[in-house]
Amino acid sequence: MSGQAKPSLHIDSYERNWIIVTVVLLVVFATAVSVAGFMMGINVPAPQNRVDPKTVNKEGPFANPGLRDLGGGKYEAYVLAQMWKFTPNTLSVPVGSSVTFYITSIDVQHGFKLANLSTGEATNLNVQVVPGQVSKLTIKLDKTGTYQYICTEYCGASHPAMFGTLEVTP
Repeated sequence: MSGQAKPSLHIDSYERNWIIVTVVLLVVFATAVSVAGFMMGINVPAPQNRVDPKTVNKEGPFANPGLRDLGGGKYEAYVLAQMWKFTPNTLSVPVGSSVTFYITSIDVQHGFKLANLSTGEATNLNVQVVPGQVSKLTIKLDKTGTYQYICTEYCGASHPAMFGTLEVTP
């Protein structure tokens, strides 16, 4: 028995090359996700909490949506989405402010995306707004100008008119 040769595992060179390419791509993707998540501060929006969409606008912070000054350049913005408007429709903060948005919907799914109209640059603030779920995102606003928040999910006939503005003042 000791004189017998061990069986060898043969992998075709074409198949071996594709396995190597696949492993390299997995390592590259894992590295990119890690760098984006840990070093660049990019994160996936997650629901902050759950609410009853039928009563969310009757009590709590969404009964009186708007901007809350927390001091030290920090703000909270409670935004309520419903066909075909955002409440409040206008907000204003000084440059250098950090704004945490809490957004929910009382009727259908909406989207919320913030872009700087003055420079044409999009921000990385973009989230789906689902009835019964409060989405939370924070952004630091270092450039003055007029920012527009728009609905990015089709919500009916007047969807193109669903937007609001955020003024970042000197």
